[in-house]
Amino acid sequence: YLESDRSNHRTRAQIESLLHDGNVIELQRRLCSRMSFGTAGLRAAMGAGFALINDLTIIQSTQGLYKYLSIYFPDLGKRGIVVGYDTRGQEASGCTSERLAKLTAAVMLSKDIPVYLFSTYVPTPFVPYAVKNLGAAAGVMLTASHNPKEDNGYKVYWVNGAQISAPHDKEILKCIEESLEPWPESWNENLCSSSPLRSDPLVCISKCYMEELTSVCFHRELNAKTPLKFVHSAFHGVGHNYVQQAFAVFNLPPPIPVPEQKDPDSEFSTVSCPNPEEGESVLELSLRLAGKEGATIVLATDPDADRLAVAEKCDNRWKVFTGNEMAALLGWWMLLNWKDRHPEMVDMESVCMLATTVSSKILKAFAQIEGFHFEETLPGFKWIGNKIHELEKKGKVVLFAFEESIGFMCGSMVPDKDGVSAAAVVAEMAAYLNTKNLTLNRQLENIYEIYGPHISRTSYVICHDPPTIKRIFSRLRNWNGKDEYPDSCGVYRITHIRDVTTGYDSSQPDHKCVLPLTKNSQMVTFTFHSGIVATLRTSGTEPKIKYYTEFCALPGKRDVSSLEEELQKVTTALVEEFLEPDKNNLIRRSV
Repeated sequence: YLESDRSNHRTRAQIESLLHDGNVIELQRRLCSRMSFGTAGLRAAMGAGFALINDLTIIQSTQGLYKYLSIYFPDLGKRGIVVGYDTRGQEASGCTSERLAKLTAAVMLSKDIPVYLFSTYVPTPFVPYAVKNLGAAAGVMLTASHNPKEDNGYKVYWVNGAQISAPHDKEILKCIEESLEPWPESWNENLCSSSPLRSDPLVCISKCYMEELTSVCFHRELNAKTPLKFVHSAFHGVGHNYVQQAFAVFNLPPPIPVPEQKDPDSEFSTVSCPNPEEGESVLELSLRLAGKEGATIVLATDPDADRLAVAEKCDNRWKVFTGNEMAALLGWWMLLNWKDRHPEMVDMESVCMLATTVSSKILKAFAQIEGFHFEETLPGFKWIGNKIHELEKKGKVVLFAFEESIGFMCGSMVPDKDGVSAAAVVAEMAAYLNTKNLTLNRQLENIYEIYGPHISRTSYVICHDPPTIKRIFSRLRNWNGKDEYPDSCGVYRITHIRDVTTGYDSSQPDHKCVLPLTKNSQMVTFTFHSGIVATLRTSGTEPKIKYYTEFCALPGKRDVSSLEEELQKVTTALVEEFLEPDKNNLIRRSV
């Protein structure tokens, strides 16, 4: 490692210090394994070692990426690649997203590949948007999104603007393994300012993005008159300027920024964790400001602005919407406006919406009643993005897609989740509903009355020990003997089991999964006799076992409290019986 890492004295010093102290365990952890592509590319803590994000591993990854792209694209020298970055940084290792982006660019420039390197931090969706807009071969975004401040990541987008998936991910990893020795010019950050092949796409892409955003704006005149006030938190990340611009495009009053969280801060100093999905506890400053300003809607983009949390003042208390609830509203809204603009369309078969399999089935309920096409994918927007590409090639129109972890795609200008466009769309929807004397929450109730209540629970436990995770899932697959799954959880009877890790699905005639096999991650879904669907899966970006439960009732079911009660009981049984948190030393969610 020390032979290769010749440029960054801080990461070299970390390894030298561990050597001096004889800390063999930590040296093994850092040096004896390499990062692999998860649901969001490469993601790890910043610091020295092959298993972490640092100058050397980013150079190695980019050399491998170059090798693969140059084989796959004969015209790579014309197409080039897009590189963007967020505002993360760590003094101890000297790693910042900006520096890592410049090293990424340097590797490509040293091989005479044009690089569209943004001159400042941008929202993650700007990279896939730029890839499509500029016809680039690929894009790289340096970000760890909503992860803890210690982390960073390397997100790769393919020529279609979607995150890379099989077989590209495995082939790129293979090329990385064959390209570990840094090329002399790979360290030359100065190429970013001296090479004629480097250009800055910021002005052009910002302008095109904001112009195209009008495709999901339906009520510009009405927006200008809204009495509603909105508060926006950028969560110490990239979102402030871009959300302000998006509101201006929609003719909405500018959202009131949370001053303490408006500007980039790699320490995320005002929040316990930089993830707006955690709800009220991390939205405290936003809700307080909204109360003071008389705002009824709070919008919070995560640090790289690809996800969006929404809260609304209801009867003097705040309701923080889950990703599933917000998706019900956004799905309804996108469909309503599409139908308004296409009154002649009788056949809805060309219209599509998508969701990941661990997300709410509310869009499926919409599709059954409205007649449009609905598709489900594996967790992660890389699966949605690539499925969209397939559907659009068949002439389908994708109106909306989402994942329950507050990731929304309104329209199809970016084949990835986008918190900037979603913020403006939510604000317009709230403004429209306000003219009908409706709130977001009341409209959600209306949706459940028409399409049936969909009550869901999503949470997680933390586990830093991979063998424990393996043991938990192995126990589920060998419950009453080898290859036997449980037929009940506590007093609740299980009717079907789907295991995408092994490819088993008891509900299919041939017992084979319809969804693709994911051997490198754990995911098991249980369908209960009551109709509740529950999934246990490992996170692709954090040391978590996530669990998802949902009760889908038929239209007309009004006693939601009894559904919520039963769902809570099943969720508790699922966690205690199948995960055994106390026995396995799992850390329960504390926020």
